[in-house]
Amino acid sequence: MITIQGVPDLGPGLRLHLNENTGGCSPKVVEAVRAFDGPRLATYPDFRDAILETAAFLGVDPDRIVLTNGLDEGILLASVGYLTNRTPEALVAQGAAPTVMSGAPEVLVAQPAFEPYLHGAHAMGARVVSVPPAPDYSYPVDAVIRALTPDTRIVYVNNPNNPTGQPVPKAAIHRVAREAAHALVFVDEAYQDFQGENFLQEAAQYPNMLVGRTFSKAFGLAGMRVGVMIASPAVLAPIRRCMPLFNLNVVAVAALRAAIADTGFRAWYVAQAAESKALVYAACERAGLRYWKSAANFVLIDGGSRARALIDGMIARGVFVRDRTKDPACPNCFRLTAGVVEHTRTAVETLEALCAAR
Repeated sequence: MITIQGVPDLGPGLRLHLNENTGGCSPKVVEAVRAFDGPRLATYPDFRDAILETAAFLGVDPDRIVLTNGLDEGILLASVGYLTNRTPEALVAQGAAPTVMSGAPEVLVAQPAFEPYLHGAHAMGARVVSVPPAPDYSYPVDAVIRALTPDTRIVYVNNPNNPTGQPVPKAAIHRVAREAAHALVFVDEAYQDFQGENFLQEAAQYPNMLVGRTFSKAFGLAGMRVGVMIASPAVLAPIRRCMPLFNLNVVAVAALRAAIADTGFRAWYVAQAAESKALVYAACERAGLRYWKSAANFVLIDGGSRARALIDGMIARGVFVRDRTKDPACPNCFRLTAGVVEHTRTAVETLEALCAAR
């Protein structure tokens, strides 16, 4: 059997399983891509303008950002740079106490979690310390702090969480940053566009904190693979040392600049996602399905004893959802992207029809 990279293509249907932007991307991005000719495609990218414009968009100094090939690459680069056998020099130089390793470096993750956190840890031979979720999927801050050890090298805080959509209170992030001073605290804000608030400005208070963002969701650049990490120059230094020189291709750089310039498209899609989530909530209540109100652009739904039939039935009808039933932290659950309202109406009609047929 041939092993194919990526996620299998399910064929024609509503792609509500990968949290992509179901409205596509800004027409200005399409124009920027179509403007390329042979000579431009044969030229290595120049990141300068993209970095300056991204920094201005985020309201941070350009020295505090690095662009990445999707936030997935950022997670991998952080793993390479920080999963070492001693307190990273970048943190010691800023006042963190050197810690003595008693075993493998550890990555601390509250479950359920975004899988690339685990992949990066495994690639570097690190030990994954998993913290079980609270019954309501709220962030288990006390348990996370209890799980810290001198071997902890990275603590991931996914805000809002994927796949539950639950926000992490700012007070909890402050506590983790203070208690884990010898580790990198990686605040993954992939879905912050839909949340309405973020931790970016507060993060500058902490010498051990990094914030990750993606342009895949609200901006619709999932196919272009564009992310950004924001931290102090000292924290970014180990990452810059292992980062490919031209990690974004020239088309992605142009797409990023065009996407940032079109603030209206982002605002439209965020509003669509909010309306769509309300439709999903109402459908779940009518169908008697448990769900969790989400700060992201998706909703986690508990199918209970009907989970297998609902997941298979929706996929068979061309409404693709993300099967989470094999994750012990969210058994019987599936995740549904809430994007363009028209698409969501089709999805909830299909879901309710399946529920009514049982």
